[in-house]
Amino acid sequence: MSPEPPVILIVEDNKDHAELVIRSLKSHSIDYTIQHVQDGNQALDYLFQRNDFTDSKKYPRPALILVDLRMPKVDGLEVLQQVKRDEKLRCIPIVVLTTSKANQDMVDAFAHHANSYLVKPLDFDIFKSQLIDLCTYWLKWNKLPDASAQ
Repeated sequence: MSPEPPVILIVEDNKDHAELVIRSLKSHSIDYTIQHVQDGNQALDYLFQRNDFTDSKKYPRPALILVDLRMPKVDGLEVLQQVKRDEKLRCIPIVVLTTSKANQDMVDAFAHHANSYLVKPLDFDIFKSQLIDLCTYWLKWNKLPDASAQ
């Protein structure tokens, strides 16, 4: 039995931005599954398997999280903080994917243990290329410990 493809969790409240990310990722040759939630509260429910996300077969643990900073209810920094505090989840790479170039936002993201910070470029082809490189790095080249061994 072959292993399940890795899951990318996209945490993005802007439907147009989410669609651009999903469309870019689907053009990539790496086999993975995409899950999308619309705010930080849903992301935490997904990651901690609460409320609508208790079915681990339907909502498996992600291998990579792409999170926006500014979202309603719970923002990206709070998602980072809670995930990186949890022993079982902290090794999941989290990439902040945002429009903000503000230095303070970058400082705050890395202070909350973001693994990477990517500013969304305006040019779709550049954005698509960056996402493909990002996913190739985190899902193919980078090595992480086996989550089941923790």
